[in-house]
Amino acid sequence: MGSGESTGASTGGGAGGIPRDGSAGPGSAGSRGKGAATPPPARPRTAVVAALMLTMGLVALDGAIVSTAVPQIVGDLGGFAVFSWIFSGYILAGTVTLPVYGKLSDTYGRKPVLLFGISLFLIGSLLCAAAWNMAALIAFRILQGLGGGALQGTVQTLAADLYPLRERPRIQARMSVVWATSALAGPALGGLIASYTDWRWIFLLNLPLAAAALWIISRHLAEPTRPPGRRGPVDWAGALAVFACGGLLLFALVQGGVAWPWLSPPSLGLLGASAVLGVLVVRIERRAAEPILPGWVWRRRTIAAVNLAMAGLGLLMVAPMVFMPTYAQTVLGLGPTGAGLVTSAMTLSWPISAALAQHVYRRIGFRNTAATGVGLAAVVLGSFTLLPYPAPVWQPALIMLLLGGALGLFQLPLIVGVQSTVGWEERGTTTASVLFCRNVGQSVGAALLGAVANATVAARLADAPVPGLPTRLDDASKALTHPGLLPPAAAEYLRQAVAAAGDHIFLGATLAAASSALVLLLVAPRRFPVLPEQREE
Repeated sequence: MGSGESTGASTGGGAGGIPRDGSAGPGSAGSRGKGAATPPPARPRTAVVAALMLTMGLVALDGAIVSTAVPQIVGDLGGFAVFSWIFSGYILAGTVTLPVYGKLSDTYGRKPVLLFGISLFLIGSLLCAAAWNMAALIAFRILQGLGGGALQGTVQTLAADLYPLRERPRIQARMSVVWATSALAGPALGGLIASYTDWRWIFLLNLPLAAAALWIISRHLAEPTRPPGRRGPVDWAGALAVFACGGLLLFALVQGGVAWPWLSPPSLGLLGASAVLGVLVVRIERRAAEPILPGWVWRRRTIAAVNLAMAGLGLLMVAPMVFMPTYAQTVLGLGPTGAGLVTSAMTLSWPISAALAQHVYRRIGFRNTAATGVGLAAVVLGSFTLLPYPAPVWQPALIMLLLGGALGLFQLPLIVGVQSTVGWEERGTTTASVLFCRNVGQSVGAALLGAVANATVAARLADAPVPGLPTRLDDASKALTHPGLLPPAAAEYLRQAVAAAGDHIFLGATLAAASSALVLLLVAPRRFPVLPEQREE
């Protein structure tokens, strides 16, 4: 290890490759004179850390626990044709509000935004438990998602506010453990509640947890002293434009290829309207004194590269999280529990890798560590296409385990690194932009890779050499759920078609991982411009 990297490692700044002269580097927030007045944070109380992890757990547990109770919810409320909006509405609301909450947290502080988000999440959970039909449940899930959007970004931002650079990997690893635990325990807990009580208790369970987090944060969280600065007017016009543009785009991506064909008037109209609103957003934000989406999140190489790389992460995650359970059940013949265990292998190695990532990036820097991680992820994802048919269960499980290790090495250095390049008054906006791009990437990935899977299966059905196969994709989906209704040869051919679709999906995810690696190597600076006061922590 060279002396330059050694100096940085001893202070925590080597993680980002701080120049020996102590400068923040060109294009950094530090060169703009922002954040320099922020003192090193004091060690947060244990109660505050527990409350932040509990708050993150509310968001992480929500999707995992609700998904298992869908049959009971649909059986009670009806609305099978639109039940997917229980999830889509929540994700859409949380995603489009991320930039708004990020800017508000930079303007008014993290604590009021977090308290507002927890309160809204709590109210949404209570209303979801009282829903009288599917439409009401979807509406209340959207309200719950509006609160969840505040929780996602603000907790991540507070982790950087409260911990010095050298200790941030520890809190980030703990949050990864929260996500992993939720992914493992959520389906089982949801199944128990749905089987032995009423599905409404899934939402009522949030109430004491949210109330405890609300009380602890309001009582014990004391934010670090903010540097003096002007508090400009809130850009409500920009917030509304961002919300409308993001909402239309995500709605088009969620519904396209499902509710209507991609080239149909509804899809083209929604995509065209979102493009027009995107132009409007740019015009509004250029004129705003304190824009919700400031231009510097794309003008600064480090932040722009991390945004693009995290969008790639969102896209590639569709393969293991969305398709792998279907592959495990239809091709491998596993039940829902077995399929969940195969998928959850990734959540076991991810937090371990994240916890160890700091030892790597302190030697070779944030960019190189993340590029190594996503490069390994590309190799692992590509290896899926080499699996035999049918593959032994341990082989896809091993792929998921290795993928989690690679992605832990990829995501954590980017989050910690990009937060260290900005001061307090820009950190909320920066963190929100990164999470927003990741969520949009996941929505684009679901639409794009879903279309690839549908096209593959449809082509195989059109050229089927065996009789008895369904001719429509909807009928094929039902046949996969009940393979006994098909002749043995037809059922086997359909499983092979799903396996071929899986190869194409994982190949697409491989390209997304490779693209993220190229973005980091070609766009991101070799050494992240970590601020001097961050380095001195």
